[in-house]
Amino acid sequence: MPKDDGLRSVIADNLLNRQFTAEAPNQRWIADFTYIWTAEGWLYVAVVIDLFSRRVVGWSMSDTMTAQLVTDALMMAIWRRGKPDALLHHSDQGSQYTSEQFQRLMADNGVTCSMSRSGNVWDNAAMESFFSSLKTERVGRKTYRTRNHAKADVFDYIERFYNPTRRHSTLGYLSPMDFERQAQVA
Repeated sequence: MPKDDGLRSVIADNLLNRQFTAEAPNQRWIADFTYIWTAEGWLYVAVVIDLFSRRVVGWSMSDTMTAQLVTDALMMAIWRRGKPDALLHHSDQGSQYTSEQFQRLMADNGVTCSMSRSGNVWDNAAMESFFSSLKTERVGRKTYRTRNHAKADVFDYIERFYNPTRRHSTLGYLSPMDFERQAQVA
């Protein structure tokens, strides 16, 4: 796939419109990326969350902030959850999400694109909340010597703490995986 050249190809309407719930899995996914400082430089972390259970269904980490970073996170989510029937994917208007590469992946999988209004972080508040938790509960307390150490710690946070253990008030104080088990969708 071509490298992201930063050109915007698609800016979608805000179809999510701050409706941060879903009645079933794979109806509404939200996505964004953040960065973590290491002694080797920045590590970029892209995440996809299913609003039904707040489960992180896809993630990717890289030392570069390209379309490939967010494409890999979405590909993981589709691989884990299967090809969606009627899925809304919501992100900001960053060049990674508006790139031809990312938009082609969504179109090839029948995913509807939704984007926050320009400069409005509240339009993706649930995603911002996840990154706040990541940084408050884990990353903010650490100094990473290498990107690999940071990657291992972020993996541990997502796959060994956040998804299986971390409780959410919006889920009746269940973890994302427990909520899905209770709804029999795991």
